[in-house]
Amino acid sequence: MSIRTGDTATPFTLASAPGEPVEVCFKGRTTVLLFFPLAFSPFCTEEMCSMRDSWDGWADLDADVYGITADSPFVTDRFRQELNLPFPVLSDFNRDVARQWDVLHADLKGMKDVPKRAAFVIDPGGAVTWDWVSDDPAVLPDLNVVREAVAGGCPTV
Repeated sequence: MSIRTGDTATPFTLASAPGEPVEVCFKGRTTVLLFFPLAFSPFCTEEMCSMRDSWDGWADLDADVYGITADSPFVTDRFRQELNLPFPVLSDFNRDVARQWDVLHADLKGMKDVPKRAAFVIDPGGAVTWDWVSDDPAVLPDLNVVREAVAGGCPTV
């Protein structure tokens, strides 16, 4: 099963730190999901820092933003703290959410079931209004395009 533009997002709960569950319910606010392969890897760090550095431009959009990776809650918490990220980074350690959204590499350089780099925008009613998924872990989403999708425009990829 995969969830893409036009589908309805299913709520889920993942940990942002050990023992700190975060419920992502897609009701009442626009939500951005940013799946990424591995915390502390160069491209993932670049993507999350780019989001942090452009955060002022996101504040006016009134959207919830979540980074999601398969690293443990210990790693996601440390990654968020060390990078001073203003949004939660969630641990999908068992890969249940990445599997539901069909954003897993079967094999990424010898590593099994690593999340693909992907971005999704979900409207306040729970409908996926925009998606982007890359099979190349070195290709980052254009955050300006994601922001356009959040703002309700017709983003050009």
